[in-house]
Amino acid sequence: MFQYKCLNPISEVGLSIFDENYKEVDELNDADAVLVRSAAMHDMQDVPNLLAVARAGAGVNNIPVNDYAEKGIVVFNTPGANANGVKEMVIAGMLLSSRDLIGGNRWVEENKNNPDITKAMEKAKKAFAGTEIQKKKIGVIGLGAIGVLVANVARNLGMDVYGYDPYLSLKSAWNLSRSVHHVNSVDEIFEHCDFISVHVPLMDTTRNMVGREGIAKMKPTATILNFARNGLVDEDAVAEALQEGRLRHYVTDFPTPKVAAVDGVIAFPHLGASTEESEENCAVMAVEQVMDYLENGNIRNSVNFPNIDMGVCQTQGRIAILHRNIPNMLTRFTGMFSKDGINITEMSNKTKDNYSYAIFDLDSPIEEEAVNELKAIDGVLKVRVIK
Repeated sequence: MFQYKCLNPISEVGLSIFDENYKEVDELNDADAVLVRSAAMHDMQDVPNLLAVARAGAGVNNIPVNDYAEKGIVVFNTPGANANGVKEMVIAGMLLSSRDLIGGNRWVEENKNNPDITKAMEKAKKAFAGTEIQKKKIGVIGLGAIGVLVANVARNLGMDVYGYDPYLSLKSAWNLSRSVHHVNSVDEIFEHCDFISVHVPLMDTTRNMVGREGIAKMKPTATILNFARNGLVDEDAVAEALQEGRLRHYVTDFPTPKVAAVDGVIAFPHLGASTEESEENCAVMAVEQVMDYLENGNIRNSVNFPNIDMGVCQTQGRIAILHRNIPNMLTRFTGMFSKDGINITEMSNKTKDNYSYAIFDLDSPIEEEAVNELKAIDGVLKVRVIK
C-alpha cells in the first residue's frame, strides 16, 4: 500500500487514477509521495519516508529540489500539461495591450446608468483606439512546450514571428511552424519586435534576462509579455521605461508592488494555468508519473534526477539506486551483486548533473543483507526494492 498527501487541492480527474493500492493521508511524515501546486515546501525537510514529490505544473521554485536530491527524493513536474492555457493567456494579453479593451469596458461600467450611453460612447470611444496585431513582429524567447504554441498561433494570426532558443529540442523543432524566423541572439528580438514574449525557466542564467540594456534596444512602442516566471524581467528597468515613454506596455501574470500600480502595466493574478483543463492535465500527468515511479521505479520528467524507463519488471527482482554522480559507482554495485551470486538480467544507469540513477533487474529476489550493503556504499542516497 502506497500513501500520498496533497498539499494543495488537486483535480479529482487526476486523483481518480489512484487505485486500491493507494491511500491519501493527512500527515506528511506518513506519505510516500506528495502532490503539490503552490504550497511552499522549503521548510519541509524532515521527511524520512518521502520518496517522490510531484508538482502539478512546470515551476518548482516552491520545492527544495537540491535538498531533496540529497535525501534521494525525486521531484517531478508536468511540463506542457498547462501549455495551451498559458498560450491563450499570452494571446489575450497581447490583444489587451493592443486594443484598450480594459479601458473601454471600464468606461461602460462607469456609464452603465447613463440614459444617453449610446450617444456618449461614440464620442468616448476615441480614447480607446488601438492597433491590430496582424503583420506586427513578435519575438518568442524560449521555444519549449508553451513557446512553440505561442509562436505557431501568432503565425496563424498573421504575425511575423521570430524565435530564439539555443537549446531547441528535436520535439519542439518538429512542432514549430517553418515560417518562424530563427535568430541567434535575443538582441535581434529586442531591436526588431513589437511584442517580446518570454518562455524560459527561472535560473541564475535567466534572471533579469530582459533587463535595462535589452529594454534600451526596444522600440518605444514595444510590449513585453511575461507569463513564464517572476524574476525573468527587471521590474525596476521596466517601470522606468514605462514612466519615461520608452516602452508601451508590460503584460505580466506576476504582479508585484514594483509594477502593479505603474501606468502601462497590465497584470493578472497568476491565471495562466487557471483553467479546468490545465488543472486536470497537470493532475493526470503528476499522478501517472508518481505511480510509475513507486510501482516500477521509472522516472519521467524529474527536475533533479535523470529519466529512466525500464518498463514493468519481468524478472524475480528489481532494485533501484539513487546515487551521486561519482566514478566507479556501477563497478561497486555490480561487484556486490557478483559477490553475492546475484545475476543481472538487465540494467540501466543515467546521469543528470550531480546525480545518477541505476535500475537493475535480477533473476532472483534480493536479500535484506545485500540491500544494506548497497546502502552503505559511499555516494548512495537511497535504495529501493521494487520487486
